Amino acid sequence: MSEGVEILDSRFARFGRHPSRQPPATSHQESGYTFIELLVVSAIILILASAIMPLARVTAQRQRELELRRALREIRTAIDKYKDAADLGQISALGVKPESEGYPADLETLVDGVDAANDATGRKLKFLRRVPVDPLTHTEEWGKRSYQDPPNSSRWGGQNVFDVYTRIDGTALDGTKYRDW
Repeated sequence: MSEGVEILDSRFARFGRHPSRQPPATSHQESGYTFIELLVVSAIILILASAIMPLARVTAQRQRELELRRALREIRTAIDKYKDAADLGQISALGVKPESEGYPADLETLVDGVDAANDATGRKLKFLRRVPVDPLTHTEEWGKRSYQDPPNSSRWGGQNVFDVYTRIDGTALDGTKYRDW
């Protein structure tokens, strides 16, 4: 029998344990992260987040500025088309006031439209689908200048709409004032 035990012992020696010998039982399993590891990972995440936040703010401001430029361009193009139509006589004489210098009375005129000249069908010439929202104030209220107002005027004279600007007092990323756009 001792010969058989030796053969069994030699076979299990390759695997490093004998069937009758079990590894010692541990009362506490070591798994998971330590508190220090969690603190280090949290600190790294906070540093990365603090570096990204200013970049996200600048990106959001840049997007609002692009929207402002687009809205101003849309309104100014509509004003120019109205002026061109008035100068070419495409607008009914009742639609253009003599003191308006060929500019619209207000922004709603660009949306509502004006009667076309020499057209008995009642067709209206419209220049805007809607008044764009100012992305900085989130309203449809724009600062207006009439043709008769001084260039640096902050109050609208009310005769006509020659130009528009945002009402917010702020500075753009490039250092210019929003009102000067």
